[in-house]
Amino acid sequence: MTDFAALFPDEVVTKAYTRLVDVPGLTGKLALITIDNGHDHTRPSTFGPAGLTSLNSALDEAFAAEPAAIAVTGKPFVFAVGADLSGVGQVGEREHAEAIAQTGHDVFRRLTETTIPTFAFVNGAALGGGLELALSCHYRTVASNAGSIAFPECYLGLFPGWGGTQLLPNLIGPDAAVSVIIENSLAQNRMLNPKKGLQLGIFDELLEGADFLEESVRWMVRVVNGEQAVQRPEIDRGKGWDDAVARAAEIVESKTHGASPAVTKTVELIDMARNNDLDAGYAAETQALADALMSDELRAGLYSFDLTQKRAKKPAGAPDKSLARPVSKVGVIGAGLMAGQLALLFVRRLEVPVVITDIDQERIDKGVGYIHGEIDKLADKGRLSPDGVNKLKALVTGELDKKAFADADFVIEAVFEKMSLKQQIFAEVEEHVSPEAILATNTSSLSITEMASELKNPERVVGFHFFNPVAVLPLLEIVRGAKTDDAALATAFQVGKQLKKSCVLVKDAPAFVVNRLLTRFMGEVIASVDEGTPFEVADNALQPLGLPMSPMVLLQLVGPAVAQHVNGTMHEAYPDRFGLSENLQKFVDAGKTAVWTFDESGNQIVDPEVAEMWKQGDEPSTTEEVRERALNALAEEIRIMLDEGVVAEAQDIDLCMLLGAGWPFWLGGITPYLDRAGVSEKVTGKRFLDKGVASLPA
Repeated sequence: MTDFAALFPDEVVTKAYTRLVDVPGLTGKLALITIDNGHDHTRPSTFGPAGLTSLNSALDEAFAAEPAAIAVTGKPFVFAVGADLSGVGQVGEREHAEAIAQTGHDVFRRLTETTIPTFAFVNGAALGGGLELALSCHYRTVASNAGSIAFPECYLGLFPGWGGTQLLPNLIGPDAAVSVIIENSLAQNRMLNPKKGLQLGIFDELLEGADFLEESVRWMVRVVNGEQAVQRPEIDRGKGWDDAVARAAEIVESKTHGASPAVTKTVELIDMARNNDLDAGYAAETQALADALMSDELRAGLYSFDLTQKRAKKPAGAPDKSLARPVSKVGVIGAGLMAGQLALLFVRRLEVPVVITDIDQERIDKGVGYIHGEIDKLADKGRLSPDGVNKLKALVTGELDKKAFADADFVIEAVFEKMSLKQQIFAEVEEHVSPEAILATNTSSLSITEMASELKNPERVVGFHFFNPVAVLPLLEIVRGAKTDDAALATAFQVGKQLKKSCVLVKDAPAFVVNRLLTRFMGEVIASVDEGTPFEVADNALQPLGLPMSPMVLLQLVGPAVAQHVNGTMHEAYPDRFGLSENLQKFVDAGKTAVWTFDESGNQIVDPEVAEMWKQGDEPSTTEEVRERALNALAEEIRIMLDEGVVAEAQDIDLCMLLGAGWPFWLGGITPYLDRAGVSEKVTGKRFLDKGVASLPA
């Protein structure tokens, strides 16, 4: 094997240990290989160069014993979660990248090609290369309490490169494989549970977690002795495969617009698996993986992954958690959709009483009814027991009088974005709550400092800005007003963590981070349309970035009225950079919600009414000019935000855009892209990140 361990000096080495076990009913011994990075129990087992070497040695020992069967399992609750990507940023030579790709194939393939029956006892999380290791075995059991099961590679701008694209389609069929490898990964990294894995055919047997290893061994004996038949589906290698590949291509195009070459390559590799020729398929995977490992897109994806796994867990600037106050009751002001989503999240995660208020009993009843309905939906999906349903429903109440907040420790408002209204509501609430109770606002753009300015205890007010849909998007912008104290801020961060959100500390500045950047970005696109650029040209200008949706679709999702309100706030604060579009205002006044509609043939067209009301100039821009204009504006705004101290570092802006705006991992947020494209230096005179971060080593 190639000696390239020096490239991964910080590898947390996963060791593989072989034990020869006498098993009742088995003629010969079982070689049981356990994968365990035992000296670091806080980190799941991964495979770097040293880890692969250890597994290869364990296989040498197993094969030398000539056992009746070989089985691989993991440490408690973890099978293996894939390749150790920590050293990828240090790989500067393609030959090293190719060696990494080839080594994984060489080691795992030994389990596939031996005549000795091989088994994977998947006792816990199996992700990426860990799942590929399981697929490389002839048979697989899975524990009913196993954690995440998935191929997350496409989410990172990569693909399963140690056999996954070749083995999975030939095990469960190409269409199901497309769902697991591509569709789930590009849908915000959706995971499988053990039951679903069994239904798809990834696993041959689902066993209870309490005595999983013992039952797996008993099942293995029956298989080896021919007492247990394992059924595998017949694979359609004709039209069914053609249809699956076509669907894969459509998904990739709609999600990435060609901006992630490795994800595009995944479609080709799955198509190649049709021939079930592992020599050719693995060789293609090796070369494609080497290319991907040398790409800036992968490094940007790993930078994004690092932000979400490390920085998000230790928010920059957050006060000491020991200052946080306990929260035993929550109040929610408002009973509309956003307030209902917030109340549902609080009661699910904190499991404390949650009381909502509004201006009349009808609205309150509707709000409580919505929350109860959502709890019922969770039960229908098997995510809550009957007792859990009853418990959560009993914790949610509605009251007209704000006296109901008297014993609340945390009160959040989710009413219309009007400063005077929010000030009035907070003043009313302050009359009933204790001086230590936190008053949080879900405002998307208004000043926290101004909102708290007329209160007796302004130090307890904090911004708590969620993103819609609340249950899905993980970002929580926590905003510190001019007088917000450390105790209030620490409590906000503690609550955010309990809500399982990734929190970023933000200075009290108009529209904070995500909305400020999206508003600037959208403003430039809309301005180009006002000047005469066709809607189609402007809306497609950013397509090469592979953003989750085009500007006009984003406008529809956010809501034109909301977008215009935020833009008004920004125009008031920075009139030189945030212009007001009279056309957009007419669009809002007319009650329009979308620019696009469809003709009788199903083709997307500009709504004729919108085309008539939108008065355009005679200075159209090209696609390239609109894209350059928007990117230049983003670079300028980010530099200003960093100079203003809106966040601690550029990494926090990237984290916000990844988690709050759904920007692709392979983009690295936004600042690495602007650096790589040369926009940062052109517009601001310098890069946002150190050279080599989220890009190939200099």
